[in-house]
Amino acid sequence: MIRTAGEHGLLVETGSLELSHRLDAALRAERPAGVVEIVPGPETVLVVAPRVDQARLRARLEEVAARERGRAGARAAGGRPVVTIPVIYDGADLDSVAALAGISVDEVISRHSGRELVVGWLGFAPGFAYLTGLDPVLETPRLDTPRTSVPAGSVAVAGPYSAVYPTASPGGWRLIGRTSVRVWDVAGDPPSLFSPGMRVRFEPA
Repeated sequence: MIRTAGEHGLLVETGSLELSHRLDAALRAERPAGVVEIVPGPETVLVVAPRVDQARLRARLEEVAARERGRAGARAAGGRPVVTIPVIYDGADLDSVAALAGISVDEVISRHSGRELVVGWLGFAPGFAYLTGLDPVLETPRLDTPRTSVPAGSVAVAGPYSAVYPTASPGGWRLIGRTSVRVWDVAGDPPSLFSPGMRVRFEPA
């Protein structure tokens, strides 16, 4: 289903993260004329296109979504290289994450760095990527009281996700480590190291 979103947007309801990734990649590869922004989400893709015939764009989106839906099952990351992020595991919440999970700190590190994650979508702040595929044992609730400032490069977990804070900002995720990798650079092209569908692996530094 495609819904109107504001004056210039159309919201495609994909129903799955995989299809959101597929549709996002397809639209970026063959961007319809007039589209200025494509924003994938867990089960939606927002397409913003001022001064464009909405009926024609809607028809095009329906066509591309139907095509990508028919290809469901193939890996969304499609052979993209894995981005490795070195982490110093000394976060302020590392011990509490271990306690909540009922495991040792060493096992928290092993489980966090022992599997490949996938960038689900970006949100909350520019360059903030929600990384899916976290080991279920490490799923912990956010802090009851968020911190007023979390340093850039902080590696954190919350619920079923992990993330790297791109800039210093308030935040309630549990901090388990830090990285020197710069994941957001306003002067970069693109400014964000992460993009939807990208594969990511953490590695103890």
